[in-house]
Order: sequence, then C-alpha cells, then structure tokens
Amino acid sequence: MFQLFIVITAFIGMEFVAWATHKFLMHGPLWFLHEDHHVLTGKPYQKNDSFALIFAIPSILGFMFGHFYQNDILFFSGLGILFYGIAYAIVHDIFIHRRIKYFKKPQNAYLKAILYEHRMHHANVNKEDGVSFGMLFVGLKTLRMISAKNG
Repeated sequence: MFQLFIVITAFIGMEFVAWATHKFLMHGPLWFLHEDHHVLTGKPYQKNDSFALIFAIPSILGFMFGHFYQNDILFFSGLGILFYGIAYAIVHDIFIHRRIKYFKKPQNAYLKAILYEHRMHHANVNKEDGVSFGMLFVGLKTLRMISAKNG
C-alpha cells in the first residue's frame, strides 16, 4: 500500500513540476526548445519533444538508484513519474494535439475544459503573457463555464 501511495504522490507531484517547468523554463530560458510547439510546422517531430527525454531522466534515476540502494521511495517515485509521462503522451500528444488520430470529440465537461485551456495557452504564440500551463488540472471557472454550456 505504501508503494501505491508513493506512485500516486509522484504522479500528482509531476503535474506541479510540469506546470512550473512549463511556465518558468519553457516560457523562459528554454523557449528556444519550446517555441516550435506554439507554431504549426507540419513536422512530425519538434524540438519541444526533447522535453520528454529531459523528464525521463528523473524517472530513470529513480528506478536505477531505487533498485541499486533497495529504496522503495526512489523506485516507486520513478514509476509515478513514468506513469505521468505516459499520461502526458496520451493526453497532450494524442488527445489534445491529435498526433495520432484516436480520440473523438469529447462530451465530458472535464475533457472539454482540458482542450479549452490548452487552446487558450496556444492562442498566445509568444514567450510572455501565457496562460494555462498545466495539463491535468483545469480551473474551476473554466469547468463551470464548460458545464454550463453542456447544460
């Protein structure tokens, strides 16, 4: 049960890490890697995809040192980070950006809110003045607005 708690905590924690990294690094000093994500290039890969490798490093280190030192916290934190990476690939790359055409238009208010907030983020193609830097957490204001439209 403790291991499951560690996995879930690491997974949820990654949403905060991803939000802060996106807001302060990707839209800051690492904009040169993230900028192509805000413009349509038509290319199958972007420099922005390098962040998947960057975020994989703590997961790999968690597995490696957790195994080497017999440390469940490190090992299962690595697993939680891995699960977040998988969720990110499914939600961001497949559901939101449709890099693989799999999901249909959502009927669920929460999923619509995820799409709406991400569209608002991409409405600004500049480094500054961005909004909605998270992936899984949506604002209550947005959720209420979408829910009201679904009536």
